[in-house]
This record gives sequence, C-alpha cells and structure tokens, in this order.
Amino acid sequence: MIRAVVRGFGAALPKQVLTNHDLEKKVDTSDEWIVQRTGIRQRYIAGEGETTASLGAEAARAALANAGLTPDDIDLIIVATSTPDNTFPATAVNIQNRLGMHHGFAFDVQAVCSGFVYAMATADGYIRGGMAKRALVIGAETFSRILDWNDRTTCVLFGDGAGALVLEATEQPGETSDRGILTSSLRSDGSHKEKLYVDGGPSTTGTVGHLRMEGREVFKHAVGMITDVIIAAFEATGTTADDLDWLVPHQANRRIIEGSAKKLGIPMEKVVVTVDVHGNTSAASIPLALATAAGDGRIKQGDLVMLEAMGGGFTWGSVLLRW
Repeated sequence: MIRAVVRGFGAALPKQVLTNHDLEKKVDTSDEWIVQRTGIRQRYIAGEGETTASLGAEAARAALANAGLTPDDIDLIIVATSTPDNTFPATAVNIQNRLGMHHGFAFDVQAVCSGFVYAMATADGYIRGGMAKRALVIGAETFSRILDWNDRTTCVLFGDGAGALVLEATEQPGETSDRGILTSSLRSDGSHKEKLYVDGGPSTTGTVGHLRMEGREVFKHAVGMITDVIIAAFEATGTTADDLDWLVPHQANRRIIEGSAKKLGIPMEKVVVTVDVHGNTSAASIPLALATAAGDGRIKQGDLVMLEAMGGGFTWGSVLLRW
C-alpha cells in the first residue's frame, strides 16, 4: 500500500527572543509564576518584515534542503495557520509563490493548535488517493499579532514560528512496521467555542480581534481529549504506549503534557518538550518540536512517533507515524 513517508524536516523562528523577564517589564507577571504554571521561559516574536508566510517559506526551504529536493519535486502545499498574512488568498499560495513554484496546488487548513495534525491527515489522504506524490506540510503562526498585550493571562503563553515536513508517497507492505503515517484520528466539538477564540473576524466585527481564553476550562478538557485520540490511534494499529519511541505533543503547557503522558503511562523521557523555549506556537508547535528532536538525533528513522494536539473550537487529533 502507499504510505506518506517523512522525507525531510525544517523550522524557522523570528529573530527576536522575548523572555519572561522581558515580560515582567510589560505586564504584572513574574518569571516564577509563568514557569510554575506553564513551563515557558521564553518565546520568539515576529518583527518587521517577518510574517506567517515568510516564516513558513523559510521552514519549507529548510525541509526541502533536508530532503534533498527542490520546489519542482513538490505537487501539494498545505499550511496550517490561524494567523494568515491575508484573509485571502491562502498563505499556502503565498508560500508557493515565494518558493518559485507555479504548478501543483496549495491551500490552508484552520484548526488552530490542532492545525498541523489536521494538515498531516489531509496530506496523507491526498497522497494515498494518488492526487499528490510529494507534499509540503507546514505549520506557521504569528500569534503575537492577535494577542492583547495587556492581558497577562494570555500574552505570556504564545509565540511565533514555523515548521515543515516533506511527505512522499512510498510503497510499503501494509504492516504496522511500515514507515510513514499509519493512522490519524481527528475530533471537534464546536460547543466549546467560547472557551478559546478570537473576538474578531471579517464577517462579524470587520477587525482581526484578540485572542480570548478561559484557561482553567481549556486545561480541564485537555488531558481527557488528548488521551482519547491517542488511544484511538493505538486501537487502530494494534500498538500500545510501550511501542512508542516518542510522543510529540502540542506545546501548550508543560502541566498538560505531563498529565497526558502520565495518564497514558508514557515516561517523560519519551516525550519531546520544547514549550520552555518556543512557548505555544499553535499550529507551528508540533513541526517545530519534530525539527528540534530530529535535528539533534533523538528521533531516528524507524522510530514510532505519536503526534497529538488540542486547539480552539475545540479541535483535537492524533497522527501515528513511523519516522
């Protein structure tokens, strides 16, 4: 059968680093408070000329270089983002143009922090269906542009960045030992909208708006929802937590990551954590974490890797793949 196999990875971060101590000068908060409740120590903030598309294109170029490919080898680009450069066209076609690519097709996916998982599952469907041979899957965000910098409960959490994977159609035996995406599990429940949303939009206020969040409510639902889709992936493939080499979660909050791992019986030594240096980069967090762990040699070819995320909506999902 055809599997979507990871061929390359890449990442891009803005130049400016904003530490917790920097934030102490802007809002009534402290490094100790932020670290204790979230595990975040710093985040990257986009500056002038740095946008979701520019960061996404930089991550895409890095992933192509890592794969030993060029834009001519790609026939699909999917960008997961909640902070597009424009309402339209899609940031994906902006990135397509920046790469000098004039063939294939490109579009955005909007599932907030779960966006990269949704994009991976979507690319997998196109690849297995024969509509694409190689896909660039990108998570890119500039959440700093939708933050209320006077709201100390949210502005300390988020950062900017981009990560990308190249997926390639590869014939595999059809076993759980196959390389590539083995299964995906996606969920959503719109009744939770008011717990995490942006209070603006073209059709409602005609403005971009700011991020609003009921932190305790999000935390309350997160661990249960995350474990639900991870267990679904195990059941679909006949695998267990013991078979996993790495869990790469959405980097929202270290306490949520630790709570999910504990509930599933996954030791923290098998969990990739980058929330301390990146903050919550929404759809960019998983590909940034993957690029970090694959780049430093932790994630190796043949490793069984679980991706999971939960985001506004609520949306949540998992992807199980063999690297």
